Amino acid sequence: MRTLLLLRHAKSDWGDPGLSDHARPLNARGRRDAPRMGQVLVDAGAVPNRILSSSAQRTRETVALLTETCGEIEAAFFDDLYLASPETMAAVVSRRGGDAESIMVVAHNPGIGDWVSALAGSYERMPTAALARFDLEIEDWAELGRGLPKATLVSLWRPKELP
Repeated sequence: MRTLLLLRHAKSDWGDPGLSDHARPLNARGRRDAPRMGQVLVDAGAVPNRILSSSAQRTRETVALLTETCGEIEAAFFDDLYLASPETMAAVVSRRGGDAESIMVVAHNPGIGDWVSALAGSYERMPTAALARFDLEIEDWAELGRGLPKATLVSLWRPKELP
């Protein structure tokens, strides 16, 4: 059994039209919501062993704020996860998961939402900073490269639904 956490980056700032999409930072709401999701992980006893994140500025900032709250976590950033499909995300986790019991992927919609919905077996809305926790019936992350594993959606947290 492995735990997969899928986090959509926190809300980004669209205020500077001169920035590329990849370079957009978080806005005030994003800077507020990212640490809240870190606290959710702490409260749920679900802090991951490793984070695999898109290389975009907003995902980097999301990871930094999240780990300020829940503690230092090994994190790696990949261009492959920028606007990635579920299949690409699964391939990155398959290659980079190593021996971690719990992995978090921080990425973008529509890919992250599509992957959450595919694993859950039903449509699940993934607004910014939404976090899904799955238990996967796999023994090794490499198994993700062989199609959808049997997955149980344990929790789905959305910032606006938190107390």
